[in-house]
Amino acid sequence: MKPVEEKNETHAAGKGLVLVVSAPSGTGKTTICRELLTIEPRIRFSVSYTTRAPRRGERNGKDYCFVSDAEFGKLIAEGEFIEWAENYGNLYGTAKSSIRDSVDSGSDVLLDVDPLGAKNLKKLYPEGVFVFILPPSLDILKERLQRRGSEKKETVKLRTDRAVEEIGEARWYDYVIFNEDIGDSVDILRAVYVAEKHRQRRLKKEIDNLTATGGI
Repeated sequence: MKPVEEKNETHAAGKGLVLVVSAPSGTGKTTICRELLTIEPRIRFSVSYTTRAPRRGERNGKDYCFVSDAEFGKLIAEGEFIEWAENYGNLYGTAKSSIRDSVDSGSDVLLDVDPLGAKNLKKLYPEGVFVFILPPSLDILKERLQRRGSEKKETVKLRTDRAVEEIGEARWYDYVIFNEDIGDSVDILRAVYVAEKHRQRRLKKEIDNLTATGGI
């Protein structure tokens, strides 16, 4: 992980909410996030950059921005990333503009990042909401990875071993979702989002405006 030093972004009136979702590979995180975006148009998805090849059904600019190693290196040199990391031989990075533009305009933004990236985002956006998605069991996680068809046997083992390490990171997240059923998990994630939108500190401006009227 290569974090980039940035000014700490505390919550301010009119700012959008930063929703960060992490999970071990194969947990169903991508599907859950996609479903949330279809039912919550208020949320924008922060599209990460990666040097890996697109998987079946993935679209450039929507799921990821797929770039070459050289292009990724240029973005690093230009300071375009809040954070970037190498996972399984591929590079992944979160662009500054994808978050800042949304948050500053008052829009909520959803980020799909690994625990290392989430930790750096926690420093930059302490008022963000951090959710970790877990599989019902490691056996089920292994089955899901094998069903992908695109994973080699060695890669499945590597990802399973990595999952065991990452699961320990769930302890510092705000919320944890065990993904036994996609529909239920989407409902839980949406409930977290809606509840966080109604935290008192996020509605301070509206409360102040109401009390400023002096009553009836």
